[in-house]
Amino acid sequence: MGFSNQPIIIDGRGHLMGRLAALVAKNLLQGQRIVIVRCEGINISGNFYRNKLKYLTYLKLRCNVNPARGPFHFRAPSKQFWRVIRGMLPHKTARGKEALDRLKVFEGIPPPYDKKKRMVVPSALKVLRLNPVRKFCTLDRLAHEVGWKYQGVVATLEAKRKVKSKHFFDRKKKIQALREQAKVNVAKKIAPLQKQLAELGH
Repeated sequence: MGFSNQPIIIDGRGHLMGRLAALVAKNLLQGQRIVIVRCEGINISGNFYRNKLKYLTYLKLRCNVNPARGPFHFRAPSKQFWRVIRGMLPHKTARGKEALDRLKVFEGIPPPYDKKKRMVVPSALKVLRLNPVRKFCTLDRLAHEVGWKYQGVVATLEAKRKVKSKHFFDRKKKIQALREQAKVNVAKKIAPLQKQLAELGH
């Protein structure tokens, strides 16, 4: 992933959590700003029951003297993914803190990112990296079963966004088709001019 002055927006859906987190952590340390959207669609290898047992074991970890000191058990998929990335950064140093500040994570695709180009990371995609017979689970189901309350809300907002996105894309295709037709319509008229331009080296 090359360096860019603009934040790189990655669509998390269909990526394996550890592989994506490792790549994101590396780029954050190199100074790249990264936004991860649709964190609820991130996949974890291993069947759902196994991953839920792991999370329930993690929920038992607490400070006996004063539980308010941590560890803090995040339920939201975006915060769970944020915590995985934090574990791959030296987050107690100034360099690590600055790297973590370059990261933004979201469920769904909120504005303004819904109108910007989103990318995928081929080296972290589940369909390319995980054997088809192996089991996996999604982060939204796991989060929902351990106390995340907004699965339905995010699903509703995503459905609305997809309708708007489809309408925009259909309109874009129509405009593109009209533009191509206009080029064909005027091709004969402008042929002499094009020939002159070609002779002049344009």
